[in-house]
Amino acid sequence: MIRYSEDKQIEKAQLEELFLSVGWKSGKVPDRLQRAIRGFDTVISAWEDGRLVGLIAAMDDGEMTAYVHYLLVHPGVQSRGIGGALLERLKAVYADYLKIALIGEYPAAKFYAAHGFTTEAHASPMYFYPDQKER
Repeated sequence: MIRYSEDKQIEKAQLEELFLSVGWKSGKVPDRLQRAIRGFDTVISAWEDGRLVGLIAAMDDGEMTAYVHYLLVHPGVQSRGIGGALLERLKAVYADYLKIALIGEYPAAKFYAAHGFTTEAHASPMYFYPDQKER
């Protein structure tokens, strides 16, 4: 059974394991990752038998726009609806906002589209990497 939580106090080792399970570089810096998670406005995590198996994190301006920065689910439990449940819980938190934004990398874009997210012809995601070697 999956349990969901909005507690941002997640152990470094749990974050490291989840992020590395999907190949995200941020898992290689667990101290920084833990501080980052605690700094988000909204964090919702998914747990199974005491193990962190999914997480969504967003920042917002307090009124109009929220930005989803992280949504990840451990590969061992993917395709069980956990990502969709996390996204729907986050959408409920920001139901009164004008916009929830995210960058859906392929092939995840189809997943986000299935949950009501759309692209805009007049906009394109852009990045700047202060440390170019991290790209």
